[in-house]
Amino acid sequence: MVASGVLTQEILDELRAKFYEDKRNVLAQNVCTRANPLDACVSRKVLQETQHVFTHKIVTEGKPITNQKSSGRCWIFSTLNIIRCAFMKQYNLDEFEFSQAYLFFWDKVERCNYFLHNIVKTAKRNETVEGRLVSFLLHDPTCDGGQWDMFVNLVNRHGLIPKVCFPESYNCESSSRMNTILKSKLREYSKVLRGLVSRDATDEELEAQILEQMVVIYRIIGICLGIPSKTITWEYYDKSKNYNCIGPVTPLEFYEKHVKPYYNVNDKVCLVTDPRPSNPYGKLYTIDCLGNVLGGRPTLYNNQPVEVLMKLCAESIKQSEPVWFGCDVNKRLVAKQGIQDLKAYDFELMFGTDIQVNLTKADRLLYGDSMMVHAMALTAVSIDNQGKIKQFRVENSWGDDQGLKGYLLLTADWFSEFVFEAVIDKKLVPADILDVFKQEPITLPAWDPMGTLAL
Repeated sequence: MVASGVLTQEILDELRAKFYEDKRNVLAQNVCTRANPLDACVSRKVLQETQHVFTHKIVTEGKPITNQKSSGRCWIFSTLNIIRCAFMKQYNLDEFEFSQAYLFFWDKVERCNYFLHNIVKTAKRNETVEGRLVSFLLHDPTCDGGQWDMFVNLVNRHGLIPKVCFPESYNCESSSRMNTILKSKLREYSKVLRGLVSRDATDEELEAQILEQMVVIYRIIGICLGIPSKTITWEYYDKSKNYNCIGPVTPLEFYEKHVKPYYNVNDKVCLVTDPRPSNPYGKLYTIDCLGNVLGGRPTLYNNQPVEVLMKLCAESIKQSEPVWFGCDVNKRLVAKQGIQDLKAYDFELMFGTDIQVNLTKADRLLYGDSMMVHAMALTAVSIDNQGKIKQFRVENSWGDDQGLKGYLLLTADWFSEFVFEAVIDKKLVPADILDVFKQEPITLPAWDPMGTLAL
């Protein structure tokens, strides 16, 4: 007797026969066996009808287009791309970049320390090493990705510096080997710390052990990335070719005196849109064990309908301020032309079934088909004569050979389905939405999809 559900030869013959019943399948097979199936599904009509032209655009877009290369630093790049717009205007600059490597260095140091303290915290909570929480933490102890509040923690504690004062290194641009070394050490140290907790070590003994471990962690990071100077001097020419010099100053002084007056990270709030029925709008959420700086602000999610996020993004751009946002970037993305459009691919024509949009946004979160994985910057928007938002311009950090010289275009429909977060200045956010931040946050588990980090 054949067990139920087994693919018998009879069933396999039926599947084969059904495939060849429709000659379109043979044509589609001929195409897709010789080409990238996504490229084969790109809609020519969408390509012809899409124009990278917008009704409202911020006054100063940053130059040059940045490139995070083989690293998961989009959350750092996208935020620095936004901050530099106001900075370049104030200092009359043609081109400028803040040092992404500088914040990357401090994030690695701070996050390793944060992780080790999480191991102690979970051990004291009697979480087993085989349990879901500790297993989740050990799976990727120090990934590159991050969230808005994590960026704010770094800037408030360590400041900012120009890129010329701490340039890129090999392990910034290709971080996987360094991360492999750090992950192994952090897992080794986790066993040590959990052993101390099981033997009822005092808090002082645990802190002393973590400090010893951080000496080694700092050494590894410093060797791989270099170590930033305690003070910097920045010399530059402005657009008028005039020589200027700032410094010596500490990185924190540089941010406080020369950046914060024009872009204060503490004036911005992060709004999310999570339509799952279990997480009502108008509530404040946080994620268990998520963060990067011990003693820093927690990662908070103010959950609002996607229409609210879209409207506030458009309003920010109309006031010439770009917007940091997080999305599921690769869904319906035509990378070469830089288009994010629900109609960009005709999967139905090629495969006889549609992809991704048969589930709701909430269903895609629940079933693991979509989550926030990448952060970028919105710099322009198109609004029609009836006030309806049509599309946004996006500054990415994948270099100028991607999209339209580094820029993407996303439609309003795509925004509704695949955007999950947006950072807006408090002055634009209605009072009732700001009041949500006064709530005691509801804690979601560490593995919740809303805790996914932008890479």
